[in-house]
Amino acid sequence: MYAIVEISGKQFKVEKKQKLFVNRLDIAEGKKISFDNVLMVNDGSKSSVGTPNVSGVQVDAKVLKHLKSDKVIVFKKKRRKGYKVRNGHRQAITEIEISDILTGVSKKATAKKADAPKKADAPKKAEAKKTVATKKAEPKKASAKKESQDLSSMSVAQLKTLAKDKGITGISSMKKADLIKALS
Repeated sequence: MYAIVEISGKQFKVEKKQKLFVNRLDIAEGKKISFDNVLMVNDGSKSSVGTPNVSGVQVDAKVLKHLKSDKVIVFKKKRRKGYKVRNGHRQAITEIEISDILTGVSKKATAKKADAPKKADAPKKAEAKKTVATKKAEPKKASAKKESQDLSSMSVAQLKTLAKDKGITGISSMKKADLIKALS
């Protein structure tokens, strides 16, 4: 079984008990970390490809140690000018070991447990907002949506004439989206 995981901006093909070096992670040595940004999982007989991520799949790993990679020499030279610069660089990396590839992990169940107290407060806030809001505001929003839809269906030349009539300056360098934003 293997998975393709995105870890700190790079994609890695990982298997259980595999050790790999990734860009420095802000996790202490010996701690466990789980990556849920899994792009593909292959289980021997069937493979799942995510769009962009496979849901319900998680890769668990353990941070072994933090270290620096091999030195990379950066050499700059301009010919016939007597200019030579030699610099070195060592990238900070973390060695991790993949402990397990878990399938069937539910993010919603853990998210529901964490959000349960927050949802109890949410209806009170919603009721307070409803009492403050007036009925006059709703027709204005509907008319504003109609205007923005009408503006998006217009050509750039029509939008520029409307902007000129309203007295908007700098319309010659504006794009269609900018014109719509300025008119609304």
